[in-house]
Amino acid sequence: MARYFNTTGLCNPEEHYMVDPLRGKYPDIRRLIEAKQYFLIHAPRQTGKTTLLHALARRLNAEGRYISIVSSLESAGFQDISVAEANWAMVSSLRDNAELFLNEDFMPPTLEQYSPGVTLFQRYLQDWCRGLPKPLVLLLDEVDALYDDVLVSVLRQLRDGFQRRPRLFPQSVALVGLRDIREYRLKARGENPSLGAGSPFNVKAKSIFLKVFTHEEALGLLQQHTDETGQVFTEEAIKKIYEYSGGQPWLTNALANEIVAEILQNDYARPITADMVEEAKERLIEQRQTHLDSLVDKINEPRVRPIVMAIISGESIHFDGFDDALRYCRDLGIITQDSPVRFANPIYREIITRVLNSSFQEGINPDIARISWYVRPDGSLDMDKLLDAFVDFYRRHSESWLERFEYKEAGHQLLLMAFLQRIVNGGGRIEREMALGNGRTDLAVLWKEQVIPIELKIRHDKWSESEGMEQLSGYMDRLGQRRGYLVLFEKKPVSELPWEERIRREVHEVNGKEIVLLRI
Repeated sequence: MARYFNTTGLCNPEEHYMVDPLRGKYPDIRRLIEAKQYFLIHAPRQTGKTTLLHALARRLNAEGRYISIVSSLESAGFQDISVAEANWAMVSSLRDNAELFLNEDFMPPTLEQYSPGVTLFQRYLQDWCRGLPKPLVLLLDEVDALYDDVLVSVLRQLRDGFQRRPRLFPQSVALVGLRDIREYRLKARGENPSLGAGSPFNVKAKSIFLKVFTHEEALGLLQQHTDETGQVFTEEAIKKIYEYSGGQPWLTNALANEIVAEILQNDYARPITADMVEEAKERLIEQRQTHLDSLVDKINEPRVRPIVMAIISGESIHFDGFDDALRYCRDLGIITQDSPVRFANPIYREIITRVLNSSFQEGINPDIARISWYVRPDGSLDMDKLLDAFVDFYRRHSESWLERFEYKEAGHQLLLMAFLQRIVNGGGRIEREMALGNGRTDLAVLWKEQVIPIELKIRHDKWSESEGMEQLSGYMDRLGQRRGYLVLFEKKPVSELPWEERIRREVHEVNGKEIVLLRI
């Protein structure tokens, strides 16, 4: 049976197409182990952390200099668990997981001689290391599943055992989870703002962040399928898979698996085309599997929300916690690791914007959302008529709707996107470009052969209009279009600037292109 693209957890090379999980990382990790250091590995969900750990433990065991296992702390990740109960859960898990990696000669002690206690984890590791003929390398997964006192307890026990390594404690410990050590510090200090000079968080020598696939790595993953089955990915299909996934490992596998297993039903005779990638992307967005649902759960967190709002609106933000919020969103994989700050990939961008404007979409009267009203006899989309309908809708509903909306700062843009999405879904799609600080949101409405550029912008001052014209002109150049729309939202309330004075429609020529301006 051919291997397949895995989307459900730990990968192994016998069953799954894989990019080498230790690629480029093993020399650094080996140096940390040889130096008897604690270190941290962190990355967003489903980027290959657990697969890397298993590969690392098996390689260390095969080389013969160290004894190594992977153990998850998730069994102790309950908010109401006591520290003593958590310690017992962790050593039980340690004993169980050791069977996956070690023969009987190296197994940790049986549990009959122990009872729950607040330092059991440390004592158990000491007893185990005392009886081992080689140093232990302990790889602890799901560390950030632990809560408050339990988290502090574990880190304190690791710190206290540090001076006993390698004869009476693991020579090296890897703490593995979603976030860097600063997040553990913030999490544990919620009820205990001062942990003293002997902080348990001073336990790691280095943080290793797992990056997404490069284009070459994603190409290599897809090529494995071609080599084993003969099924070819067209160049355009490969380009779109990488573009839509942004190299995120789960999304890369999920797009390929959706095409091969679901759309084509494992018919390897058919080449994989760009249209199939487009269909797979839409299906993943509609299905919103666990990976994507976990992303949605994060968007209303206090440190995530301002970043998301600023990306959608294109506005710059200034607040004390900006750097911390930016690091947090990057650790979660929601945004790119570089600037300009934008969503990590088009699928995340689409999921987040659709979720945020879904309440608007559901509230739009079906009568005005009837696509047949906006389609000309030749089948083309009448964007002038559609936007005129939006202006009328916005005048009637925006004040009351935006007042109730949690994401008020990006509400104008999300409301128009919801209106367009509700109608265009009947036969086209919307592509979006947005980034923190770029001053606008760019949309391309794709309808059959039409590509319609639309720029959404907030009017802050007298220069906003001319700036928007130039920005839209540049966007139109990239799309190869000669006609586009600038929707300029007024910041002033209706009490200061009545609808009769604010609503305006004009047609301008800018750099040889026609721009329709709608001020509302």
